[in-house]
Amino acid sequence: MISRLLLLGATGDLAGRFLLPALAESLAAGRLPGDLQLLGAAEQDWDDARFAEHVATRLREHAGDLPATARQALVDAARYRRVDLAEPDTVAAAVTAFTGTGPVAGYLALPPVLFPAAVRALGAAGLPPGSRIAVEKPFGRDLPDAQALNALLAAATGDVEEAAFRVDHFLGMPAVAALQELRQPGGVLAGRWSAEHLARVDVVWEETLDVGGRAGFYDRTGALRDVLQNHLVQVLTVLAMEPPATSAEADLHRVRLDLLRAVRVPEVGATRRARYTAGPSTRAYVDEDGVDPARCTETFAELEFTVDTPRWAGTRFVLRTGKALAADRKHVALHLRTPAPAECPPGVERVAEDRLQVPLDGAQQAGAGVAVHAPGERSAYSAVLTDVLSGSSRTAVSAAEAEEAWRFVDPVLRAWAAGEPPLLEHPAGSAGPPGER
Repeated sequence: MISRLLLLGATGDLAGRFLLPALAESLAAGRLPGDLQLLGAAEQDWDDARFAEHVATRLREHAGDLPATARQALVDAARYRRVDLAEPDTVAAAVTAFTGTGPVAGYLALPPVLFPAAVRALGAAGLPPGSRIAVEKPFGRDLPDAQALNALLAAATGDVEEAAFRVDHFLGMPAVAALQELRQPGGVLAGRWSAEHLARVDVVWEETLDVGGRAGFYDRTGALRDVLQNHLVQVLTVLAMEPPATSAEADLHRVRLDLLRAVRVPEVGATRRARYTAGPSTRAYVDEDGVDPARCTETFAELEFTVDTPRWAGTRFVLRTGKALAADRKHVALHLRTPAPAECPPGVERVAEDRLQVPLDGAQQAGAGVAVHAPGERSAYSAVLTDVLSGSSRTAVSAAEAEEAWRFVDPVLRAWAAGEPPLLEHPAGSAGPPGER
């Protein structure tokens, strides 16, 4: 197992809210090596003590429910090096700053625009054999961009697919595993996992939060690229793929890729895109610093897919995400053609006579004054980091999968860029734009 983790972007929001708490959770569960070395790297001119203080603060804020011993173990394992991606030598110096020898896992908790420079710098640093490079989403802006990033990763890793880890933490969510169990022998929907029984499947990730401090990044990304094309498409993949022939990772990636190849391009006229206007306590998206209204960036996106396989002919798959909405709604809804089972396993809710719902994530209150941020997402990142360090790729996206997921989204992006269909608006705090839900 890799025990040397280089976290690029260690002072950023992703690392502070998710990755550091997830590392502490994995340490508490005994899933990581006791000699773990965490080397945080970012552009700030910090020393080890300043970074250790930062780690401790973020763990108090976002992982206050974890044992103090696990949090302190991560603080004790943390050191820091300043890096500048415009100066590859600083990245090489960070790679060699670990004690001992062995492979290094480089995790890119960075804005996507910096991925190419970071991958090139890690490749030039001469990573030890067995090392891995983990790249966050979104993986590219479109198919050509994803192909270019894959080529950079191949060059940096010696074209070893297992050395490149394309992160999508939704694949590590406990709820996604619960969805798979529904169809297993003995599951409540065993024998009913097909279009004959499922009329529609909704994959929903709606948030009350606005874009906040992410406006500059968000305006160049949008809801479709930020959440739907990666996270929600991966949930669709797990839902609709055929059972793998064996438990081998190669078979898992094979059936996921087969499913993605069967997804048809959506009918553009049936897609929906919108952005929020001012609400009672939220200013309009276009008034956020860093937003160019002329870009017509969407904060709400909905696409409907069909899957061209015998199992799913006739089932509608609706993927929807949005910001600044009336309620946090993060779930998979299964619309059955016949009454839903009366008895459901933990993590599955019968919300109507013909509908089951599986929450994807939710808030958790661990006690007065104890902070826990999105426990489902923290657990997902814990699974991802454990896989990165252990050499597994079960929660990774393969190169072919990453490219295929753009094939049926790129035509929608091109149509939206051309103004079709028109960009709708809705007040912040409302249920979203008019239309089917």
